[in-house]
Amino acid sequence: MSGEQGSSGGRRPRRRSNNGRRGGGRSSGGGARGGSSSGGGQRSGGGNRRSESGNRGGGGGGRDRGGGGGKRRYGGAPIDTARARGAEASKVACDRAEGRFTRSGKVMGHPEDMEEPRRFSFDWPLTPVPLKEEEKAAELVVRKGEFGWLPDERVEEIREGVDAFHMTLEQALSLRSALLQQKTVYSHYKMKSRGKALRAAYDEGVSIVDLSKRFDFPPMNIFRTVLEEKGWGKTKIKESFKDPKRLKQREREEFEAAEAADRVSNVDQSESADAADLFEEILADWFEAQGVRLRRQPEMVAEQSLEHGRPIATPDLLFLDHVEINGEPVAWIDAKHFYGADVDFQRKKMAKQMNRYIDEWGAGAIVFRHGFCANVFVPGVTLLDAGPLDLSPLT
Repeated sequence: MSGEQGSSGGRRPRRRSNNGRRGGGRSSGGGARGGSSSGGGQRSGGGNRRSESGNRGGGGGGRDRGGGGGKRRYGGAPIDTARARGAEASKVACDRAEGRFTRSGKVMGHPEDMEEPRRFSFDWPLTPVPLKEEEKAAELVVRKGEFGWLPDERVEEIREGVDAFHMTLEQALSLRSALLQQKTVYSHYKMKSRGKALRAAYDEGVSIVDLSKRFDFPPMNIFRTVLEEKGWGKTKIKESFKDPKRLKQREREEFEAAEAADRVSNVDQSESADAADLFEEILADWFEAQGVRLRRQPEMVAEQSLEHGRPIATPDLLFLDHVEINGEPVAWIDAKHFYGADVDFQRKKMAKQMNRYIDEWGAGAIVFRHGFCANVFVPGVTLLDAGPLDLSPLT
């Protein structure tokens, strides 16, 4: 289960929208193949839309590689190009998924006395977000020096803006979180290179929050950098942040203000962990209700920890039957309790994780709690939104 990004994107958890849906995907268990997806179920992307303009907002979906002063295109490679590049890898992954039950030797997670696998096929309706709409939302949700909780009026501004983009508020806030994570990671070395200047300004009395607004770096990262410039070691910083009473008055006040203004580099996301776990349970329960046999992540974690000393590859669901979704073989599913944005950092992070599962079981799928962008592509991975799931327990 992944709730590492959270869906709040800076909105306080008390404000939740009610967008649970009830549906009914069709199963044709026993070997029959289901019909075509009503949502256009295409592997890793739900459409063929291309980006036609650069990013004008505070955070682009693609990595800023510097260079000329022109606009850079938002997002990753156009979906058709990405599919063509990943065609061979996708085929290998599909073949591996189809042949996993007849492979010689032990397959991780498969019981030794496993019954003969059955076949299931499902139509899963999809409503991916067009890349152009995500790009417009990206320009709205990220502002210079804004890394913290959003005030109510800012949330309402985003809500009104994304209504015209055919995105939900939760999708927009989750997109904001992804863009801020990327912005934080990709600007880290630039921030470190300005460490002496940040410390000098701090020593002159400029607050950490004001430095964040001026330089456009996350407040807590700036504070860590300032303390390192003062000669503090990483252990001392970590222990002091765990117990702020150790800090002198100014440092304690700066810590409290910086922490309150930072939802990226120092965030307790425990409020989203319970919802992420519940989303996984809803997903597993849905497949079990269709008769599909599966293993859940906790039992695989325990099993691999006992056998290997640590978890090796633990998707949220591992199917013990042949499963096809929208015509694609799916050996495993990972649940993501956020929006699948076409953001370089998030996409690469997901691909790295999914490749571990593909290496072991072949092709699989990701189910995004808040949907995904039509331009996202991960070879060997079918992208799904909440589709037929009843999400009312989450609201």
